Amino acid sequence: MIGSFVNRFAIGFLIANTNIPVSPWLKGLLIGLLLSLPDAIITKTYAPILGVGIVGGIIIGFVVGK
Repeated sequence: MIGSFVNRFAIGFLIANTNIPVSPWLKGLLIGLLLSLPDAIITKTYAPILGVGIVGGIIIGFVVGK
């Protein structure tokens, strides 16, 4: 549970503080995917973990970009 919280916190923190020359939602998608992928591979539960990471990343990127 703590590991999941730390992962989601890291996604939000990096989206807000990373300068990548792409649109904010795409930055959120990429960071959410890259940070969720190791957890998905370790647990072999791809769809829920990647889905939450990607959708959450897009939403955070959209909000931070406004």
